[in-house]
Amino acid sequence: MKKNLIFIFLLIIIVAGVGIWYAGNNWKNLFPPPSPYLPSPVAQVNYICNENKTISAAFYKGEPKPVEPGEPPIPTGNIKIILSDGRNFNLPQTISADGSRYANSDESFVFWSKGNGVLVLEDNVEKSYIGCVVIAEDPGGLPKIYLDGTVGFSIRYPADYLINTSYKYQDFGLGKDISGVKFTIPASLAAGTNLSNFDTGVSIEIIPAVQDCNAKIFLADNNVNIQNVTDNNVEYSFASRNGAAAGNFYEEEIWAIPGTNPCIAVRYFIHSGNIGNYPAGTVLEFDRTNLINQFEKIRRSLTTI
Repeated sequence: MKKNLIFIFLLIIIVAGVGIWYAGNNWKNLFPPPSPYLPSPVAQVNYICNENKTISAAFYKGEPKPVEPGEPPIPTGNIKIILSDGRNFNLPQTISADGSRYANSDESFVFWSKGNGVLVLEDNVEKSYIGCVVIAEDPGGLPKIYLDGTVGFSIRYPADYLINTSYKYQDFGLGKDISGVKFTIPASLAAGTNLSNFDTGVSIEIIPAVQDCNAKIFLADNNVNIQNVTDNNVEYSFASRNGAAAGNFYEEEIWAIPGTNPCIAVRYFIHSGNIGNYPAGTVLEFDRTNLINQFEKIRRSLTTI
């Protein structure tokens, strides 16, 4: 009996030793390291297109390939896209004169990214996804998206703001109306204050055929001062003015985007009543800081091609 116990004990030691030796020489197989390279996208972008269609795109950078001196680089990237109709593609990058072009092997589907816009061709025709523009990330409180696929811009706005797509800015000193789209504040934001919800809001305005896009052309005031400012990595031509009439105050800010054609500008328009004209204690002075903060978020979500 004692000999059997000794034998069993020695057998356990031998088996354990073999196991340790095997693990020591095969630890890589037992515990394989993570994949040496799982590529991460260099950019992830969402687009909105006409008819509220959307595209989600993840751009990947490939390993560079050697070329002879003087030869153009060989594109090696690829893109993964998901269309709102449920289709998805993994497309290699192809040679293009401008932008970044991706296509499947028979060129029946082409995704051509140019700046903040994208051209989607199916059998060499813009078929299902037209007028596509990048959508800015929601900074919070801007769930709705407006797209002008013709001019080429998208913008976010609060759910309770009223939208007027037939808006025209009228300033008789300009001698013309300026077309665009306006997002007017809801009545709830002005309730109990001296702020007017009738025309207070943010508008995106367009002036076609302009070589020098600047803030001054949106105001009929020769004395207005124009400043070049950079905000959120975007360059603007900025101007502001205040006015008063019949117990009402009017504040305007113009944020024009130089280089856009047609010329695109964002206008803040704030209409308030003279707080001194109200019976004491009946209304409160509106929260200008909160209002401007809302307008700033809307403006910063504007994306142009």
